[in-house]
Amino acid sequence: MAAESAAKQRDQNEVEFGRIVAFSDGVFSIAITLLVLNIGISKGLTEGQIDNALWDQRDTFFAYAISFAVIGRFWLVHHRFFGEVKAFDGRLISLNLVYLGAVVLIPFSSELLGEYGGTTTAVVFYSVNLAVVVLLGLLMHLDARRRGLTEIDPRSHRETQIRSIYIAGIFLLSVPLAFLAPDFAPYLWLVLFVDPSSRLARGSGTDGEGDGAPRLGA
Repeated sequence: MAAESAAKQRDQNEVEFGRIVAFSDGVFSIAITLLVLNIGISKGLTEGQIDNALWDQRDTFFAYAISFAVIGRFWLVHHRFFGEVKAFDGRLISLNLVYLGAVVLIPFSSELLGEYGGTTTAVVFYSVNLAVVVLLGLLMHLDARRRGLTEIDPRSHRETQIRSIYIAGIFLLSVPLAFLAPDFAPYLWLVLFVDPSSRLARGSGTDGEGDGAPRLGA
């Protein structure tokens, strides 16, 4: 294919490839740092007022914890994905930029959730933002593998698909729940800490390869 023939080999273009990865890491670093800027209390408070002020920030702390965990996971997935990239082209770079564009929206979504966590709009916006990030990452992974740009093995590929669908499904499931019980919907995200993808990938029987160690994809 023309797109594949135009791809640049990673080992022959390490400087350019390194810039792509460094830029991506910078975006993740900024996004995860911006999360803490959503937390703050007024100055000059008494000890009792500080306790109340911190309690009033409980939704913000919850949004911070969830967002920090998911951005950290997204970075790990992204890091391992690009570790398996053997060639790259303009299409992969463009998909990566779109993906990063959704990632840098997370601090705003997190702030919205922290300020208006009991509202349907805040929960839906946050859920859709996170689901879009996951699905864009999966699209980038599938497209790169289909075009021969990565060296990921079949079982890890299957695990990536299962994990992405599982995570995106949890966030999307919280959307209709937000219309029924917006206060309860965010607690559904705690299910994300129970990740069945490695077990399901081993049981899927898609291949006989691998050393049994769970791996993350994009």
